[in-house]
Amino acid sequence: MSVFVVFALTVLPLIFTPGPDMLFILSQVMGKDAKSGMMATLGVCSGYLVHSILVALGIAAIIVSFPVLFETIRYLGIAYLLYLAFHLLKSVLSTKNLHIEKNAEAHPIRKGFFTALLNPKGMLIYFAILPQFIDKTGNTIAQGFALSFIFIGLIFIVYCALSLVVAKISQKKQIDERKQKWIDGGSGALLALAAAWLMAN
Repeated sequence: MSVFVVFALTVLPLIFTPGPDMLFILSQVMGKDAKSGMMATLGVCSGYLVHSILVALGIAAIIVSFPVLFETIRYLGIAYLLYLAFHLLKSVLSTKNLHIEKNAEAHPIRKGFFTALLNPKGMLIYFAILPQFIDKTGNTIAQGFALSFIFIGLIFIVYCALSLVVAKISQKKQIDERKQKWIDGGSGALLALAAAWLMAN
């Protein structure tokens, strides 16, 4: 299986998992409309472009200068995937609902940019998970950018689609509990499989 396909399947459940980016975008949709959510999505994607440049250049330097550090990052990334998988599967047994505040921003693109730039989950994806899929013997900078653009492209597609869907059901104050549990359970299982694949390769 192509490493790019495996990477996409690994980060997709992370994108669907509620975090600062998703909650901010949904708050814009519920506070105003789908267009506001899409504008916030553009801001989030632009924030991750900064991470893309830093990682593509930084990982190349680490591989050349500190191969042991690169291997350490690799195993930390696997541990992080297992940690996320455990907590997502654990949340299936939880009775807590996801509550989203309706808070429309005057400048959703700018706020989305800083939300992504300072998002701890996004940083971990870039600095702990993305390097797992880079071939040290190839062009690391090109691979870093390619993987980054896959991640950003998936974010754009998922969050824009989510903005359109949520705009139609924005009268609901909470995401349906049963559907959220299915998302969490499926995401947790996919992340556990991704961690197993990385350990075997």
